[in-house]
Amino acid sequence: MTSIVPTESAKTTGPRARTAAVRPSRPARTAPAPLAPRARLLPSLAAVYRAQLSRARVARIPLLFVATFQSIGIMVLMRGVVDGGAEARAVVAGSSVLVVAFVALNLLAQYFGRLRADGGLDHYATLPVPPAAVVLGAAGAYASFTVPGTIVTAVAGSALFGLPMTHLWVLVAVIPLSGAALSGLGAALGLLAPRQELATLLGQLGMSAALLLGVLPAERLPGPVGWARDLLPSTYGVEALSRSFDAHPDWAVVGLDLAVCAAVGVLSLAVATWAYRRAAVR
Repeated sequence: MTSIVPTESAKTTGPRARTAAVRPSRPARTAPAPLAPRARLLPSLAAVYRAQLSRARVARIPLLFVATFQSIGIMVLMRGVVDGGAEARAVVAGSSVLVVAFVALNLLAQYFGRLRADGGLDHYATLPVPPAAVVLGAAGAYASFTVPGTIVTAVAGSALFGLPMTHLWVLVAVIPLSGAALSGLGAALGLLAPRQELATLLGQLGMSAALLLGVLPAERLPGPVGWARDLLPSTYGVEALSRSFDAHPDWAVVGLDLAVCAAVGVLSLAVATWAYRRAAVR
């Protein structure tokens, strides 16, 4: 008897055919998607700097006025004690750099201490920016607020003590280098402090050290206090500005002071970057 079922159909109706029918098809293998390019330092630094500058503009301007008036008030008080000469130059230079210490050291230490306590570092950790860009951007923004106050203080002090203003262009180098050194120190203090209150205390102590060791003439300080003055980052900016008030400044020594200030600034910003990495992973 002849079968009416086709031969090919009979071959595919066995158990293997049923197994092949229910077996799911394997998805096709695809190549892994390429990762996004790593964020570069300079564009990330510019973005963080602009963000910090616009955010802190309203809140920090009143504090800048306070820092400026504080420094001018100190010079007015010292005017009754110091007549002129090297002591007057030290007072004016120290009071001018004190504005940088108030904003770049004190306020930045408080900012990073609050950022760590409130969990704000988690936000920066999720951004595709290098850690150095966060530290340098915030430090640059805070240091930028010190420019008007430092210039006003230096001009007012020169007029008050009768000092020449011919070489005040040295502020073009003194402000950013002192700001870098003090900003790095302030950021490191805020990031390494275990509590926000301790970060605020350390920022206040740092500003007080800049006040006492920077404004007072070095010749009147005891030996151990003078050694502590040499360890303060802002000391070399004060010395460079103080020497510029001479009729004929020794530019080699001024350049050496600025070079030391720059080296201390690089070191303090490197420590602040390390402290940021340490705090962000915890």
